[in-house]
Amino acid sequence: MAMGKKGERQQPLWIPTVELPKTRGHIFYDRVNEILKTEKFDEFAEKECVKFYKSETMGRPSIAPGVYFRMLMVGYFEGIDSERGIAWRCADSLSLKSFLGYGITETTPDHSTISRTRRLIDLETHSRVFTWMLQVLAKHGLVDGKTVGIDGTTLEANAAMRSIVRRDTGESYTEYLTNLAKASGIETPTREDLAKLDRKRPKKGSNEEWEHPDDPDAKITKMKDGQTHLAHKAEHAVDMETGAVLAVTLQDANAGDTTTIQDTLVAVAEQMES
Repeated sequence: MAMGKKGERQQPLWIPTVELPKTRGHIFYDRVNEILKTEKFDEFAEKECVKFYKSETMGRPSIAPGVYFRMLMVGYFEGIDSERGIAWRCADSLSLKSFLGYGITETTPDHSTISRTRRLIDLETHSRVFTWMLQVLAKHGLVDGKTVGIDGTTLEANAAMRSIVRRDTGESYTEYLTNLAKASGIETPTREDLAKLDRKRPKKGSNEEWEHPDDPDAKITKMKDGQTHLAHKAEHAVDMETGAVLAVTLQDANAGDTTTIQDTLVAVAEQMES
């Protein structure tokens, strides 16, 4: 304890964690954890994910499946659409630390660990956990299923337009234009020549002719801002009475809503029957 002027005592520069005031967590997250504990969610998640955690080599400490899926819940509940944002939010909040099962002095997983875990666990396992959650919601009266709303969102793919290749020959966009220029009599075409040739070509953004080698499901489409990108379309089916998400499907970005909505409705029916 330091002494101030005229012998006055000053407050300590640090406080032991055991002396910090104990406050209960957020009432919503406390209730969610109560339900997850009652339904034995952690046991279920560990059983589903055990095959992904078997490794003979040492590396970055992994996240327990129950913690990983809880962090995804935080992102959904709080409208956070990035792993970095989820990691920061969980590290910054004492109530969320409690929700994840971490003590006040413990460090929650960073965004790179969340990303690695997401890539580690396959899509089918994520789907089974999603279905399990729906069953719990139905058990607690949070799924009505009588009125369903479907909304589609176009998402820019993590793939650059300049990297697309011809479906038939595998040529890059630049190689294809260069060959067209040479065929038209330009022996050594410049960038300006290629740009001029490209402007005159019809259907230059045809999905039947072009694809991205690393993301063949991404489609060339015009975004809301008018720019053309490779993209996907995610459709969410929501219970209009409770707000529960019933199904999520990934569709071709260039397909119309009246076409893709049929697949999403089928997914909803399958989830409701399971």
